[in-house]
Amino acid sequence: MSGAPARIACIGAGRMGRGMAHAFAYAGHDVVLVDAKPRDAEAHAALAAEALGEIRASLGQLAGLGAFEAAAIEPIMARIRVVALDDAAAALADCPFVFEGVPETREAKASALALIDAIARPDAIVASTTSTFLSTDLAGLTARPDRFLNAHWLNPAYLVPLVEVSPSPATDPAVTAAMLRLLEGAGKMPVVCAASPGYIVPRIQALAMNEAARLVEEGVATAEDVDKAVLYGFGFRFAVLGLIEFIDWGGGDILYYASRYMRQATGEERFAAPAVIERNMAEGRIGLKTGRGFYDYAGRDLDAYRRERLGAFLAMLGHLGLTRPPVL
Repeated sequence: MSGAPARIACIGAGRMGRGMAHAFAYAGHDVVLVDAKPRDAEAHAALAAEALGEIRASLGQLAGLGAFEAAAIEPIMARIRVVALDDAAAALADCPFVFEGVPETREAKASALALIDAIARPDAIVASTTSTFLSTDLAGLTARPDRFLNAHWLNPAYLVPLVEVSPSPATDPAVTAAMLRLLEGAGKMPVVCAASPGYIVPRIQALAMNEAARLVEEGVATAEDVDKAVLYGFGFRFAVLGLIEFIDWGGGDILYYASRYMRQATGEERFAAPAVIERNMAEGRIGLKTGRGFYDYAGRDLDAYRRERLGAFLAMLGHLGLTRPPVL
């Protein structure tokens, strides 16, 4: 972890709040997990016990799988405190980062952001973990739009490295930079994306999952064979090469012609290539073979690059138990 640990507040003690509390406490931060619903003392105690029990169980599973020594569980848990709504003001007084993780309704988001405005320190950086509402929309619900952005974690939040950080035009660039540093220091892999429906992963994921379902619906393949094709072909390759990198690796011309064929053969516009593929073809930017694509390969040792990626593919095969010696 880079820098001194910061006290983190998570508003909402549901699945997302618990996942973030797990991730930040594991990374050395003290975490205040705020129960965003008004409850009596008995109901709050039950909720707190449930939340802490779930986090402890998740840590136990990871330790049991050899991720770390089980002796670390209790020190990690000691960094997490669940507080009732009535105690939130005192708890947030020294939290420079506040993550909102309440249910995905506009009413809940507005209520949580109003609460944060009222009780968080004036210089606190506030992030919504929503996958539904854009930062440009939610920025209008807070009195501190310059210190607000979205930080979309993927479930399970404590395990998936990626966090999609989406500032609005009103967000201070220094706030975005501070959020990236915090997440990177906690072992996450943040990416920055503009306020756009679906962010990056959900947008790609929705198309891929719908197409997989169509293959089953149309009788092209069984669900089992579609999943096997994804695990050992599609997913295997994209665990090593990013989608855009893969276009350059194989050649944008291949995607260009494949897209034309699929569109003509199926009659479906969803298979048509975007304009950027057409432009890259016209400009000769088709990837490794021309030295330019989405990336610029000028001055790069392409043989070393190919060897490194081949080594990563072999490592993936080993992870899947699919390496085997030659038959002699």
